[in-house]
Amino acid sequence: MKKIVAFSGGKDSTAMALRMAELGEPFKLLHTATGNELPGVREHLEKVVRATGAELIDLKAPTLGELIDEQGCLPNWRMRWCTRMIKIEPVSRWIAVQGDVTLCVGLRADEEGRAGGTYDCEVSYPLRDWKWGLDQVVGYCKNRGFTPPKRTDCAICFYQTIFEWHQLWLNHPTYWTEGEAWEEQTGYTFRSPGRDTWPAAMKDLAKSFASGRVPKERKRKVSCRVCTP
Repeated sequence: MKKIVAFSGGKDSTAMALRMAELGEPFKLLHTATGNELPGVREHLEKVVRATGAELIDLKAPTLGELIDEQGCLPNWRMRWCTRMIKIEPVSRWIAVQGDVTLCVGLRADEEGRAGGTYDCEVSYPLRDWKWGLDQVVGYCKNRGFTPPKRTDCAICFYQTIFEWHQLWLNHPTYWTEGEAWEEQTGYTFRSPGRDTWPAAMKDLAKSFASGRVPKERKRKVSCRVCTP
């Protein structure tokens, strides 16, 4: 039975792939790009490929921009069609024609309440089998000389904190301009109105940031389980 590593490029899937290779387990890396990743993600993927010797399967899927055009709206926490249509459905279709495969998913031992996607194949959780939590994952990546990207989800993600929006505005103006254009095109905003004291629309957020208003750094309370492990 072929082993397939669900590989976002985040710390969990990176540690899982490196350790499986270290243990001599043959596998392929399965990655689905959104077309809206921040710089550095592709370079990290290729570094892991070189270290593991595993084949990288870049699964063909619609990009975030293509789906916004098609749907005529933006994804949000109520309508997470981005995850379903870019990640879950393409993987499910691919698995359906592969025969017997085991999909290895990077859920940690300290995430007992988190569940992976439902796929028509055997699914395994090596990190949980090894009883690896966050400390073990981070430590292992560091010891192997790998610093996974902090974010492997979309640059324009409704889940991100206001601090992450500020970092996007500050460091990635091209992505920011693209996000503003999507909001203008659809008439919707990625951020929910009334979510906090900050403006919802990206163009208004930009004005707040430009005025010198800087948000405090904080961690996300919720994130996309499929895009970030």
